[in-house]
Amino acid sequence: MRMKQMICQDEEKINTFLSEVETGYLGLSIQDNPYIVPLNYVWHEGCIYFHGASEGKKIDMIKENSNATFVVSENHGTIANPIPAKTDTAYLSVMLFGHVELVDDLTEATTAMQYLLNKYVPGYYPTALSQNHVDRYRSSMGSKTTVFKLVVKTITAKENVMVEEKKYYKGREMAMDIKK
Repeated sequence: MRMKQMICQDEEKINTFLSEVETGYLGLSIQDNPYIVPLNYVWHEGCIYFHGASEGKKIDMIKENSNATFVVSENHGTIANPIPAKTDTAYLSVMLFGHVELVDDLTEATTAMQYLLNKYVPGYYPTALSQNHVDRYRSSMGSKTTVFKLVVKTITAKENVMVEEKKYYKGREMAMDIKK
């Protein structure tokens, strides 16, 4: 990473971030054609789990080349500075590199789907998701739900921490930041 001072190595912060942020971006590539798709996901036991249809572009690409990147990023606001080139963005971003596997084990697939439900609709369902539901469910298009797992080999994280007194807000002007 070029900007060494922005490297985030706080594993607890990274794990919490991956557990809480709602959207991640899966990057795939075949024949020099990149493809990035936003996904709901869950971070569980060092892997990214997500689901999708059992047919389509994403699964075709994974079958041809399972190497993937997954990016989760969150903007924490703009850092104002009287010098335009020093105006900046506060953020945390995590990039995960690995390969995608189709989850064939029904117990693992059901567990992953339950974690997704717990993340996106906590407390909504009074009972746990059944393996039977995961196994038999078909979409309105007749497609079976497929659970995928990104087996992570490498994680990098980068952070630019917000300095609260420099945070831009509507109505803030440069004159407010120039010391007299």
